[in-house]
This record gives sequence, structure tokens and C-alpha cells, in this order.
Amino acid sequence: MIENISALPPWIFSLVGLVYGLMVGSFANVCISRLPKKESVVFPASHCPKCNQPIHVTDNIPLIGYLLLKGKCRNCQQKISAIYPAIELLTGLLMAAVFYRFGFTLECLIFAIVVPALVIITVIDIEHQIIPDVITLPGIPFGLIAGSYMHGLWDSLLGLLIGGGMFWLLAEGYWRLRGAVGMGGGDIKYIAAAGALVGWTQVLFIIFVGALAGALFGGLGMGVRKLNFLSRIPFGPFLALATLISIFFGEPIVEWYLSLMAPPPL
Repeated sequence: MIENISALPPWIFSLVGLVYGLMVGSFANVCISRLPKKESVVFPASHCPKCNQPIHVTDNIPLIGYLLLKGKCRNCQQKISAIYPAIELLTGLLMAAVFYRFGFTLECLIFAIVVPALVIITVIDIEHQIIPDVITLPGIPFGLIAGSYMHGLWDSLLGLLIGGGMFWLLAEGYWRLRGAVGMGGGDIKYIAAAGALVGWTQVLFIIFVGALAGALFGGLGMGVRKLNFLSRIPFGPFLALATLISIFFGEPIVEWYLSLMAPPPL
């Protein structure tokens, strides 16, 4: 049975991933709306934020419901933000890529949990500049278990300690030098969980790519005079982007870099 499933064409896995991702993206919208307010993501059922009326089952179908309603609530006719279908579509496309890349494997199951969490973290950090503990704290033991399976226990532990330790030292040093918070605790817990998941070499890759992306964004913002040196920029989205790059391309990129650093043959 397993062999027959594994032999299916990759596009079928992608289609399954797309459908799964659209459904999970709908749940991600609930998490993004409720987690910052410390509300339950289960009860009450989905409802319109304007009129508070429950959303009909057919209206709650990812993407299709939004299109059928023409972007308006069935009850109050108030406009529904386009961010909802955008998050559903983004999650669907990412999951299609995960299913295509990893196929019918345990790694696919692991990243089917991780990738939607990255979407949720990104949007919440952009809107509220927080990374919820309800995601990062369970993410640490999850990362250790999944990372131990994929890379080995010691590699996973080193990733947790190096990632979390580096960010903690940076935050502590900034506090002692400046007397202000320079890095939130959510970032520290996030990188500890990510390090446990991907191992020590890849967590260094994530930190480098995340810092580079953040610096480029900050430089661009200052170039168009939207930001300055005192502007607070959430770091979570850049770390999430770097984690995605690590999941899909991290190993070949690191191997390519190490090959450049290797001494030439005699």
C-alpha cells in the first residue's frame, strides 16, 4: 500500500498539499485573529468580526467562499479583508511545495505542521510584534523530536543551544549596554525551536539569512524614508523566511558554500 502511494506522480502530492494547505490556511486565519488576544482557537465557531454572526459552512470554504460572497459578509454586507484569502492561498501554495518536495515521507508530515506555523508567526509578528508562546514553547520539544529523527539528537541539541544561546546573549548584551529591549523573548524561543528542528549548521544559516534579509529591508526602508535607525522592525518574518529557505534549499546552499571554502587540491 505504502509503495503504491509513494509511486504516485509528484503533481498528485502537490494537489493534495494544496487542498490541505487551503484548509489549514483557513485555520491559520483563526489563529492569527485570536492568539494575540489569548482567545480560544476552537470556540466559538468562526464568525464575522463586524456583525459577530456565525459564518455559514459553505461561506467558510477556503478561497471559494470569499469569491462566492464577492468579498462581503453574507449578513451585514461589510467588506471582508483580502488578507484572509491571501493567507489561505499562501499556505496552500507552500504546502503544495512541501508535498512535492518531500512526497510520502515523515519529513513531509513534520513540515506540514511547521510551515503553517511559520505563516501564523509571520503575520502575527507583523501586526502585533509578538511571537506567541503557544507556538514557540511547544515548538521546542517538537523540534527536538523531529530534529533528532532527521539529523540526530546531538545535532538537534546543538542547534537549540547555539540558536537560543546566541540570541539570548545578543538580547542580554543589548540590555546591559543600552538599558532597553533590543530582541524580544519570542525571537529567542523561536530560534531555539528552529535550531532544534534543523540542527546546528542550518540554524547558523537561518540566522545569517534572516539577519541579511532584515538588514536589506531596513536599508530599503531608510532609503525611501519610511524607517530610521530607531524604527522597530519585527524580526520574526525574516527568521520565518530564512527557515523556509533552509527547509527547501538549506543543505545544498551550505554544501556549496563549504566547497568554496575548501582548500584547493595539491
